Amino acid sequence: MAFSSQRVLALDTTTRAGSTALIVNNHIVDERGGDAARTHALRLPDEILTLASANQCALSDIDLYAVATGPGSFTGLRIGIATIQGLAHVHNRRVVGIPALEALAHAASRDLPADALVAAWMDAHRHDVFAALYRVGAAASFSRPRLVEIEGPSVGSAASTLARWRALGIGLPALFVGDGAVLYADEIAREAFGGRVAAPPLLAGAIGLLASDRAAEAVEPSALRPLYVRRADVEISRDEKLRQTNGTRQGL
Repeated sequence: MAFSSQRVLALDTTTRAGSTALIVNNHIVDERGGDAARTHALRLPDEILTLASANQCALSDIDLYAVATGPGSFTGLRIGIATIQGLAHVHNRRVVGIPALEALAHAASRDLPADALVAAWMDAHRHDVFAALYRVGAAASFSRPRLVEIEGPSVGSAASTLARWRALGIGLPALFVGDGAVLYADEIAREAFGGRVAAPPLLAGAIGLLASDRAAEAVEPSALRPLYVRRADVEISRDEKLRQTNGTRQGL
């Protein structure tokens, strides 16, 4: 059940720029992209305070906090979630975590007809994409029934993702959205005939609208958990070095 008269402050730190948004009465009052030239650690919580101040809204007036839980930049996710946890704890508020891929798909689905397929692709680096596949329902935009999950968050190459989806026998999406879709647009054009590619929108507004719809599912700040999908690059590099070292020792 959505709470239609509350103020929601939403934050996305899944990308370097990220975004912040203020939602009031289920409408985006203000949404702002971040400064990609500066890290989230340097910009937060100042960007949130600036947004609130510009809209004559004290943080004590916020009823609900929302944040993207991932996937995305490991450092960005940790900083974003910690920032929202801290603000919610100080003001004794609850939080809603929203998966970034789901927020992307919801933002892109507004102009799609029911039964259309929409794919959210985020650049996962290492020649991979974070991906999720949804079917559009007839429900209102940014409500939970609006999207039916066909395949949840995964990570892999663009080619392997498309091949796996083709094997489902339901056809490939009418729309691919996200920086991963833009990055691999040529591959999408070759494999998904007629599929359109949309650049990633700011996500904080979509996150706030989804959180408003899911306010009854809000949790205590300490219960918020990130959705990484893949292990951190530093862990992968460490394990690769260990394998190489062990291989060298075994060859002695």
